[in-house]
Amino acid sequence: MGGFECADHINRSGERVNLLKETEHDIRALEDYKSLAGLGILVAREGICWSAVEKTPYVFDFTEAGNRIAAAEQAGIQLIWDLCHFGYPDGLYPTHPHFCARFEALCTAFALFHKAISGQQLFVVPINEISFLSWHSGDVRGTVPFATGCGFDIKYHLCKAAILGIQKLKEADPGCRIILVEPMISIHGNEEADWAHIEAINGHQFQAMDMIAGRMCSELGGKESYLDILGFNYYWNSQWEDGSGTLPWPETLPRRTKVSTMLRDAYLRYNRPLFLSETGHFGQGRAQWIREIAGECSIAIAIGIPLLGACIYPVTDRPDWDDLSSYSDCGIFDLNYKKDRIPHSKSIIAIKNAQSIIANALELRKTSDIDEISKLFVHQVGSSEMK
Repeated sequence: MGGFECADHINRSGERVNLLKETEHDIRALEDYKSLAGLGILVAREGICWSAVEKTPYVFDFTEAGNRIAAAEQAGIQLIWDLCHFGYPDGLYPTHPHFCARFEALCTAFALFHKAISGQQLFVVPINEISFLSWHSGDVRGTVPFATGCGFDIKYHLCKAAILGIQKLKEADPGCRIILVEPMISIHGNEEADWAHIEAINGHQFQAMDMIAGRMCSELGGKESYLDILGFNYYWNSQWEDGSGTLPWPETLPRRTKVSTMLRDAYLRYNRPLFLSETGHFGQGRAQWIREIAGECSIAIAIGIPLLGACIYPVTDRPDWDDLSSYSDCGIFDLNYKKDRIPHSKSIIAIKNAQSIIANALELRKTSDIDEISKLFVHQVGSSEMK
């Protein structure tokens, strides 16, 4: 899969960003989709940019999103839509008294719009990365409401909105598929670590999904049925030592938790189909990262995890949120000063190789003895966890 950057929040300087426009994906969608299809990538993550489509409260214009839907259908691309990808309309924030009602209206309006113009089934992420957004806006002043010390309160209100939004999406389009996307992390301790503390803070990554499932804060009205398809975002800085910083990558001394192990743990927790909803690297490490992730995905498939795919994010290079003149040297395609797409050849070779690796893993999974795979799965997770 491939993902297009669509963040539309207010940055640390108080300026609205819209990376859909900054990368010109809004006007180059057909070109971008054809380029993806040419690489054998037929699924793309997208975002509507809530701050742009709600022209006035409760009044929506999805014309630009409709153009992308038409382009995707022309190119044979299946889309996954984010309704809130970090940004809200001006004057709105998660704890605002009108936030939930405005978000519910957005969900209803987009589901009805999509059903009216598209023959594709709607795959939709109500609110992207609730855990990250809660930390970014509620603990480190990264975006609205530029707060500290209230990350959990922001998370609680975003989960409340997501639950209400899922209900509206299902009412408007009962056949839609709900996707929840959260960061996948591993926090490590040193020799003097309080291991109960390390276990507890690692568990925070699951709070949003647990709330939406009704396993936590049941007063919000979450339900297990709201866990449909689960996405997990994973980058090089998704593993760190508590109090010290990010673990180095590439590794010289093996310390990182295997991605296949992290996917396994998520599957055991929720028993739902899942995918890597964002992954990728920058600079010279891009191809090596893809190779490593492909190997981990093949292991996950081999032990029986229903892994639906891995999304290279972003497809095109993107500017820094807080400095739009500084590009990140990431993605499958670099951008020149005219925003033309320049293929990153090493990444493309790595993607082709990854597709072969995954195809082989899937074929082995189909032809292997299910009892042998089950034994491997038990060996991987331990009999007590299986129970």
